[in-house]
Amino acid sequence: MHISPTAAADAAAAAFPAWSALGPNARRSMLNRVAAELEDRADLFVQVMAEELRASEPWARFNVMLGVGMIREAAALTTQITGEVIPSDKPGMLSLALREPVGVILGVAPWNAPIILGCRAIAAPLACGNTVVLKASERCPRTHALIVEAFDAAGFPAGVVNLVTNDPNDAAEVVGALIDHPAVRRINFTGSTRVGRIVARRAAEHLKPVLLELGGKAPLIVLEDADLDEAVKATAFGAFMNAGQICMSTERIIVVEPIAEEFTRRLAEKAAAIPAAAVGEQVDEAAAASARALIDDAMVQGARAISSGAATVLDGITPAMRLYREESFAPVVGIIRVADEEEAIRLANDSDYGLAAAVFTGDPARGLRVARRVRSGICHVNGPTVHDEAQMPFGGVGFSGYGRFGGKAGIEAFTELRWITIAGEPGHYPI
Repeated sequence: MHISPTAAADAAAAAFPAWSALGPNARRSMLNRVAAELEDRADLFVQVMAEELRASEPWARFNVMLGVGMIREAAALTTQITGEVIPSDKPGMLSLALREPVGVILGVAPWNAPIILGCRAIAAPLACGNTVVLKASERCPRTHALIVEAFDAAGFPAGVVNLVTNDPNDAAEVVGALIDHPAVRRINFTGSTRVGRIVARRAAEHLKPVLLELGGKAPLIVLEDADLDEAVKATAFGAFMNAGQICMSTERIIVVEPIAEEFTRRLAEKAAAIPAAAVGEQVDEAAAASARALIDDAMVQGARAISSGAATVLDGITPAMRLYREESFAPVVGIIRVADEEEAIRLANDSDYGLAAAVFTGDPARGLRVARRVRSGICHVNGPTVHDEAQMPFGGVGFSGYGRFGGKAGIEAFTELRWITIAGEPGHYPI
């Protein structure tokens, strides 16, 4: 399974001409076979994710389900890679805009949702006729290897999908070598904002486009006319699913004062009742220590714990506290009380991040108005911040990155738009 970055990129480049020439229905059929292979490996994924990541069985099976959905959505896209005829001012000219595959795509996938994000890094590029090098996460190389094994079992030609693994200490060198390789034409990276900056800078040296899906600090706004039971359910799910280790996790609860006490009381009851097994474990002790440091900092500065343990809720969060701005990536969430809707929007936008957001209100029109003023790539009205579907345009703004995965947005990300003309009449030129 071990292959050097250079060998992987070379293999992908060699496989590109034949794969890109394959018809859309042939690519669709092969991707659908991969989906079936992934489903057949569900029990093995559960076992390996538990061993590598302390992942719970429900989280692992959800990963398989949505990962399969990513593959099947990509399969459905193969016949939607279209172009258009654009009217030309030149007599007799047929002017075409075509989307064509770009070559070798480098995908770098993280550990926190390894099947979902591993499949996402591969599927749409393949559907568009590209070949792929997947750089596995150092935390879950076996999980990512299982994905590639499913492609092999489905009959994908050699070199179309390639896996690169590495020791943690070699990550920078390996990713740098892949970005630098002349056959690699585009990069999609999902991970931390810190590393995303490094990837973007390295790619910029070669003028290679990058799609970045990075960190988040998702706000959930609760207005005075909200259904509080629904808001509490969505908050608990968004904050504590997979121990808060999701880029879309609810990190800031922004509640208007008229209903703050009642909402806080209900959320405290909900959080206290969530079994530790439902929350799940953080990936390692270092992650848990980081979360404790954020909690301690907030408590020293006056925050109050209304729920602690597996699911921690802190009330009275202020801008002076680290938890106000730093992504916790943990089952820890803070409540920020505000006077009204205007202040709620202002504080929701008081972040360098901008991936997911949510607003709860009894008035859908009001919810839409607020959602459009929140600076984020994704915003849900009366739904949790954690929500992903394979066909939706997924991505953020600011420190959360740029570009979009999902559905037809994936076609735009992983194809080159070209202008081609065919002259139908003799030319007339001034010289």
